[in-house]
Order: sequence, then structure tokens, then C-alpha cells
Amino acid sequence: MEETPLIPPVKTGYIPEDQQSPPQTGAPAFDVRTDLAVEETNGPKRASSMSGVSISEHTEKGAQIRVTRVVIENEIGAVALHKPMGTYITLEARRMNENNGSYHREISRCLARQLCSLIDTLNFQKPPTVLAVGLGNDDVTPDALGPMVLDNLFINRHLRTGRFKLPDIRDNSACICGIVPGVMAQTGMETAEIVRALVYQIKPDLIIAIDALAARSVTRLGTTIQISDTGIQPGSGVGNHRHALTRQSLGIPVIAVGVPTVVGAAAIVTDTLDTLIDVLKRETDTEDFASVLSAMSTDERYALIRELLEPRFGPMFVTPKDVDETVKRLSYTISEGINIAFFGEQENNPG
Repeated sequence: MEETPLIPPVKTGYIPEDQQSPPQTGAPAFDVRTDLAVEETNGPKRASSMSGVSISEHTEKGAQIRVTRVVIENEIGAVALHKPMGTYITLEARRMNENNGSYHREISRCLARQLCSLIDTLNFQKPPTVLAVGLGNDDVTPDALGPMVLDNLFINRHLRTGRFKLPDIRDNSACICGIVPGVMAQTGMETAEIVRALVYQIKPDLIIAIDALAARSVTRLGTTIQISDTGIQPGSGVGNHRHALTRQSLGIPVIAVGVPTVVGAAAIVTDTLDTLIDVLKRETDTEDFASVLSAMSTDERYALIRELLEPRFGPMFVTPKDVDETVKRLSYTISEGINIAFFGEQENNPG
């Protein structure tokens, strides 16, 4: 009997009831959604009072960039901060969202120095072969950081390994290749599956994964860069957990670079409530109400707001209206920082 060929369904935007996601059951887990380790060290979770966590800070005097290094030294610290053991370096600059080329050049230099500090600990005996992975969906602006960084990286593996080797490519420079694996909805494959196949095929020494992150505070959107040597779990900050890209899963070191581009709506309301409490404390008529709210911890207020908002509106995430300019600007900054880290600072293409 001849089989009827499968005909792709017409996309109408309607999702039949039997294909809709099942409703959430049980008590919701109101964890604070943030990809930034530095945010986990604030408030009652201050790293200085935690066992297994060390934190140091300094400011780049010329550019006024605050660099915070959080090191999670053992499992106790990992449980306390809800992050894997490793080093997390955060670059913070309020002027990072300015359209100032010379200032962003300083940020790129600072990023390059911090990247080199992590790469030096790996003790490569020769210039490494690096696979750069631009995570995210380039059709969604807040998630397009990774693909846009790859557009501006100096990719030279084909020049180093090709039949016709260019004379201005030094043998002692790093060998860089890159991939934009897309997202699972576009490819039907986990990003980790694609990257694992590439690792098997080209055998790089190091992976640098670039991704957009989620923050807890709206003030960090577009003004913070995080670098870590622990790898990355794409989508974790927005509750969309995918398979992790780590040394354990891929067999080689993974350095993650990211910028927060979205923040949960509940986090914005929490920040607003904190400001409201300060205002209420100034008036005698509202002091009692303010004292009740201030008696709750920040995490308790955040959990309460999510409990009120999400059943009605769902888990909403917010991004700035000028996120397209921010992502484009910072994609140049990050790509330039990676280029400087591996090839040095030069006016023209590295050679």
C-alpha cells in the first residue's frame, strides 16, 4: 500500500489545545533570575560573609571601570551563590551605554586584560586554536549579541590551514574559527550537540562563548560585561534551560562572555518598591506601612511580587527601547576586546 507523503502543516499562529504547553503545577520556585555572579553577592548573600567565596574589586582609574572578581572556591560557595565553582569577572561602567568610541576602546582594552588573565591560567604551550561560539537568535534583538560579535571577530583559521597561506599571518598567533549555531527552534538541535560535533572535528584548545544575559537590576542592562571560566548554560537567566557548554561536557576549557540585555518585570517592580519604601519612611503617616515592607528581605519582596504578577501576566522580561543600538555598540566592544587579547592592539588586521 502506497504511503501518503507527509505534508508540512500551514503556519497560522493557532496552536491546537493538544499541542499547547501543559499548565504549571505545584508551588512555583521563586528564585531570583540572574546570570550575574556579582548580583548573587549583594545584600544578605554578601560574599565576604560566605565560606568558599572570595571577592575583590578595583577601579580602572583612567576609564572609571569597576572590575569585580568573584571566585567560588568550593561546593559550599557554589551552593551559596547558585553558580558553578570558578572565576567570575565583572566589568561595570555607567558610561558603557554612551556612543563614545574612545571610551569603548578603553573598555575593550580592559576586557582583553581580563580575558588574558583567565587564558594565562590554562598554560597553553603554543598559541591556541580557539572556537568562538556566538550564542543566541539574531532575529531577536536582545538575544543577538553573540551572532553580532562573531560578525566582527578576526577569523583566521582558514588562512592558517588553507592551501594558499597568506604571508602576513604569523605562525605564532592564535588560530580563531567561529560558529553561530542558532537556537533549537531554528535548527532542531541542541547548541551543545552542534558544538560537541565541532570540537570532535576541529579539536580546538579553547572555546569562547558569547551570549546575552539576564540581570536582576535594570541599572546593569548594557552597562555590565561578565567573563567567567565556568562555561555557560544558554537561556538559564530567563528560565529556558538548555544543555550546558562547560569543560565537563565538552572536554576543553570554556570561557563565557556576556552582557545583560533583559531584566524580569518582577525585578523592576522590586526596585521600584525599594524606592517607594524610602519615600514612605519620610512621612509620619506612612512610617508603619514602610516598616512592614522593610521588615521583609529583598528576596522575600521579590518572591511576593512574582507570586502576584506571574499567575496573571506570566514571566515577563523587559528590555530597553534602544537595545538595538546597545547590542550593536557592545558587539563591537567585545569583539575588539577578544581581538586584542589574541592578536594585540593594532590599527589594521592582525598580522
